[in-house]
This record gives sequence, C-alpha cells and structure tokens, in this order.
Amino acid sequence: MNLIGGLQEKAAADSAAKAAREVGEFNADIIERNVDLLGKQSDLINQNLAMEKQRGKSAFEAIQGEVRANTAYAGIDMSSGTTQMNLEQNAREFEYEQKVMDYNNAITQMQIADAQEDSRLQAELSRMEGGAQAASLQAQGTASLIKSFGDTAKMADQMGVFA
Repeated sequence: MNLIGGLQEKAAADSAAKAAREVGEFNADIIERNVDLLGKQSDLINQNLAMEKQRGKSAFEAIQGEVRANTAYAGIDMSSGTTQMNLEQNAREFEYEQKVMDYNNAITQMQIADAQEDSRLQAELSRMEGGAQAASLQAQGTASLIKSFGDTAKMADQMGVFA
C-alpha cells in the first residue's frame, strides 16, 4: 500500500512540475508580447518623427518664402544684409529644431530598446523560475517514491520476506 502511495505522489509531483513549466512559459510568452508592442511603438515614433520633420521643413520653406516675398514687395534688394541675416537665422533655427527632434527621438528609442531588453530578461527569468519550480516538484516526488520503496522494503524485512 505504501509503495502505491509513493507512486501516486511521484505522478502528482510530475504533473505539478509540468504545470509549473507551462505557467513559466505562458508568463514568458505574455512578457515577450510586450517586446513586440514596444517594437511597434518604436516604429510609430519613427514615423511620427518623419512626419514632424516634413511639416517643419514645409513651415521653414513657407517662412523663408514669406521673408523673400516681403523683401521683394518692400523693394529691398534680396542680397541686403538684413534680409540675408533673417534668412540665415531662420535656417539656423530650423536646423536646431531638426537636431532637437533627432536627439529626442534617439533618447526615446534608447528607452524603448532598454524596455525591450528588460522584457526579454523578464521572460527568460519566468522560464527559469518555472523550470526551477518544476525541478523542485520532481525532486519531491522522487524523494517520496524512494522513501516509499524504503518503507516497503523495511516492512517486508520485518515480515520476514527476505529471510
């Protein structure tokens, strides 16, 4: 009877170990889904940057055109110092704004990459925890089975089976 109980405990422990592995894998899959979502977020941010830069370029060209048109309308020579200074200042402002957008995008992309790596590590940790829990449960089942063999052998010896 004791041997049967040990076999049942071993089977239950193996079943629990399988469930622990499956839970670890399920959790890892959910965590890895975050990596994919972060990748999509990164793509959207890059697309938004491209649109914002294009809008900025269009606005810059419109302002430069306005400066030229106002200068021409006022009868001022286009190559005059003030006009050139205005155009150059606008160009510097435009370049600065473009560089700030690129810098901010680079920072955001680094944060996303860091979050993706963190998620990958969390997924791996979840798998490892599931595996460790499974190994522990299997070891408990094996220990129970060995104990039941020992108890059965002891009982058989006491009954004189080995004499």
